[in-house]
Amino acid sequence: QAYLRECEADLAELIDWAGKRAAPVHVRLVRGAYWDIETVIARREGWSSPVWESKAETDRSYERCLSLLFENHHAVRPAIASHNVRSLAVAMAQIETMRLRPEVYEFQMLYGMADGLQAAVVELGHPLRVYMPTGDIIPGMAYLVRRLLENSANSSFLHMAFAEKQPAEALLAPPRPEPAGIGRAPSRTETGFRHEPIRRFTAASERWALSEAIDRVRGELGQHQPLIIDNRPVDTETRLESRNPANPSELIGSTAAATEAEAEQAIAGAAAAQTQWQRWPATERAALLRRAADLLVERRERFVALEILEAGKPWREADADVAEAIDFLRYYAMQAEKLGAGVDLSMAGETNRYDYRPRGVAAIIPPWNFPLAILTGMTSAALAAGNAAIVKPSSETPIVAAWLVSLLHEAGLPAGVAQFLPGDGASLGDYLVRHPEMQIIAFTGSQAVGCTILERATQGIVERGYVKQVITEMGGKNAVIVDTTADLDEAVAGIVQSAFGYAGQKCSACSRVVAVGSIHDVLVKRLAEAADSLLAGAPEQPETFLGPVISAAAKVRLEKAIAEAQRQHTSTLVRELPAMNNGHYVGPAIFTGVAPDDALAQQELFGPVLTVLRAGDFDEAIRIANHSRYALTGGVYSRTPDHLEQARQELDVGNLYLNRRITGAVVGRQPFGGFRLSGSGHKAGGPDYLLQFVQARTVTENTMRRGFAPDPGTTEDPNPGYNSGRT
Repeated sequence: QAYLRECEADLAELIDWAGKRAAPVHVRLVRGAYWDIETVIARREGWSSPVWESKAETDRSYERCLSLLFENHHAVRPAIASHNVRSLAVAMAQIETMRLRPEVYEFQMLYGMADGLQAAVVELGHPLRVYMPTGDIIPGMAYLVRRLLENSANSSFLHMAFAEKQPAEALLAPPRPEPAGIGRAPSRTETGFRHEPIRRFTAASERWALSEAIDRVRGELGQHQPLIIDNRPVDTETRLESRNPANPSELIGSTAAATEAEAEQAIAGAAAAQTQWQRWPATERAALLRRAADLLVERRERFVALEILEAGKPWREADADVAEAIDFLRYYAMQAEKLGAGVDLSMAGETNRYDYRPRGVAAIIPPWNFPLAILTGMTSAALAAGNAAIVKPSSETPIVAAWLVSLLHEAGLPAGVAQFLPGDGASLGDYLVRHPEMQIIAFTGSQAVGCTILERATQGIVERGYVKQVITEMGGKNAVIVDTTADLDEAVAGIVQSAFGYAGQKCSACSRVVAVGSIHDVLVKRLAEAADSLLAGAPEQPETFLGPVISAAAKVRLEKAIAEAQRQHTSTLVRELPAMNNGHYVGPAIFTGVAPDDALAQQELFGPVLTVLRAGDFDEAIRIANHSRYALTGGVYSRTPDHLEQARQELDVGNLYLNRRITGAVVGRQPFGGFRLSGSGHKAGGPDYLLQFVQARTVTENTMRRGFAPDPGTTEDPNPGYNSGRT
């Protein structure tokens, strides 16, 4: 595709490879059919544009690539696919100059388009292949319409020739050089927030940098991390070990394990630090978080490498997690400044100041599946709002948490404001939740633990004299509806990514598909084929899609659930993965013939298990999707506007995705969180998330004095020459 900036470099690699074969390969050169999609995705993701920004630049690229192909006709067989008369003429001139035989090249054109041009090519003695789409009518019509739009665009040769009636000299003139590609501004929301672009890993430099980081971090594994209490290292006799889920013999590191005694010290230190921290201006707290974000950008590859090794995340999943952590730091810094400015509600005769105060010490209890992003999001929200934080990391990924707390202190966080307190999950977490000094509990994890926290946080309210703020995000049993008008190419790709990305270990993962009517059988077949083709392996290998689950216990639990499902339901796919390095690998499983109220369709398994249910019509599909105790994410694939609108109105989820995957929410763009048993409705990465960490207050002052009343919002005397009696 000549509109790609990398086309010439790709062709050079292809020609080099083809030259080593005993037989040439055919190479079809086109301009490219998805310019709008390429540019929109690049703008959305904050990437530089992968395509040339103008048609003239694309035309020049096309002609350069033609020359490259013809010069290497011994290794490749050029196929010149174009309806552009100048491109055809340039190709014919080179063929004539090089005296190429007809059997080493061919022209290609679309059936039913520019028939006169096709006849002229044949009449001049050149081989022509006429191609046409085959298959289903709806995608075929979509293809035809797209090609018609391309060839009738204002910049197209046909439009310039027939609509604008430009002379032959202009039409056949070489494409004029233009300034370098304008490029596209990185993605920015209306608020001015700019998110950190994820890596594509298409550039060799990106792959090399991460590969080197993995080797470097691997060489540093096995170190011990003490508790951090008042910025002092505190060790304990008991230790927690973190191991690589893809290779359990590899020790990632160890941490001290806090007991109630150390927890009491940390809480007392945080409460003491809270007094000064809450007095920091919001602008200074925001500046500190931005410094932390800058440090994380500098060490991005190191954190990605650590996640790959400690959490078993493949390259793209780990990189996206670190990018999201950077976003949280910057986004909540911006939101903190807005809260710090308060709101002026004054009127004549009185000032009314609406502002926010920190609540107090926060317990941060994150999960292991987003070991940096969610941890950073909850911690930075507490800090941005002026609260001290007790960071109690997951026992599965404590080293990532230790690195983050160290980075925050390096950015300038005062002693005691963030305490690092790893320890036994149940007992230590329970102690923090019950403690009377703990004003905020921020938790992400299982529904069972989240509900227990909510219950225990309400105990002893009268005795302690305040209501604790509990922020929970607890999981989902998320459904994607696919109707008979859906684009199956998009649906299959989106469902597979949502269901099996990071081995299905996401609260937002798709675990139910509701297929409407006749689409069921073909959808199931294609899902099974796609899932069966996913590359499994060690997460540190860049091609790996399916890595391990987090632990041996998770592997046993999932294998037991899959075996039970096989006894009760039809298994379209149950793929077994080899235990590479004794890692905790579980292959994807897809089941059909499941009733909507069956346990397999209702209970969250947190693994690569997908259930496909059948619905007679779209109304029934909505009812099946809503038939759940959870309400986190959901999606619809459909080309029917009425169905999409019905989903907007009736699908009961916190995050609804239409014609795209249901995982991968971006900070500031898709604020994330659900309700029912999925959580308390707070939306992480959204404009109101920090409100959970503050208390609102209104201060009213009577500003009227005898003889005058200042303008609203001021205390200035409107008539300073008049003696108002003020002292």
